[in-house]
Amino acid sequence: MASRRNFLALPLAAALPLPAVRSARAQAATVMRLSHQYPPSHHIAGVLARFAEEVKTRSNGAVDVQVFPAEQLAKVAENFPGVARGAFEAAVATNFTWGNTIPEMSAQTIPFFFADLERNRRFPASEARKFLDGVTARRAVRSVAWLFTTNRAIFTSQRRPLVALEDFRGMKIRGINSLIDTALTAAGAAPAATPAPEVVGALQSGVLDAGLTDVSAAVSRRFYEVQKFGTVSPFFAVSTQVYVNPRWWDRLPAEGRGVIEAALAKAETEAVEVTVRTADAAVGELREKGMTVHEQTPEQVAAWQAVMQKPVMDAFLKSAPESGPRLLDLLRAV
Repeated sequence: MASRRNFLALPLAAALPLPAVRSARAQAATVMRLSHQYPPSHHIAGVLARFAEEVKTRSNGAVDVQVFPAEQLAKVAENFPGVARGAFEAAVATNFTWGNTIPEMSAQTIPFFFADLERNRRFPASEARKFLDGVTARRAVRSVAWLFTTNRAIFTSQRRPLVALEDFRGMKIRGINSLIDTALTAAGAAPAATPAPEVVGALQSGVLDAGLTDVSAAVSRRFYEVQKFGTVSPFFAVSTQVYVNPRWWDRLPAEGRGVIEAALAKAETEAVEVTVRTADAAVGELREKGMTVHEQTPEQVAAWQAVMQKPVMDAFLKSAPESGPRLLDLLRAV
């Protein structure tokens, strides 16, 4: 396999008209290289792989989506600049990984604010999605899809389960971004920002005492090998945003864009069903692998929400003082 450096040096694929490609097979297909961080066993990795096959089928091979999982093409931090400058055509980002670059993206991760399944199902067709697509467009990339990824987080630990708020005190836990870290700090934990692919190693070495991920990722990344306890919580909603280089996108013929857009719309619908099914199975599988899994009661959810939500909401509005209130209203209306 070619090195990451060689991939990043590749020029943009030429956007050839589909009929011309079909009638002259010697010409190269339109190529869309898509970088993501998920391991192949992750449920969203599967959705993206099937999206690529759908594009191939719909275009009769004239559009070739080449998916590179598990940071094979670029590290998480390299995806946005790589797509923005045109080193490759597409990548994904979980909403929270935009961090300070696009603070509005963190709204869905405000604890216990947007975890309802039906609201997440409706989100891709909502005004809130259009609002966030517009914000993304100002950062030199174009948002083209939102794949629902989780509304069931799991807090993992080795020495003791994290059930009551006092269990967080002094725990070195995986941080995700400044807003989520605010919630963890409010509970007495000590968050440390850790990219998803590095969390298991940090837990195994003792750099972290506790992890935070979604239940499906806890299976695909084998958290059960290094963590004894897990608490499942409707802590936040996470979506995986698919974005492309706008110059490449605008050069595509309408037929090519239509094929990709139709396949992405199908992927958005599929992601909801796959996420629910995979999460349900993941809880059972974690238990089968030996992890003691506790699912929060409504009373425990209310106790965590009372401590964690307000400081995060305040921090979010401070980070996005002009657009934040409008976005929260749009999300409440979904």
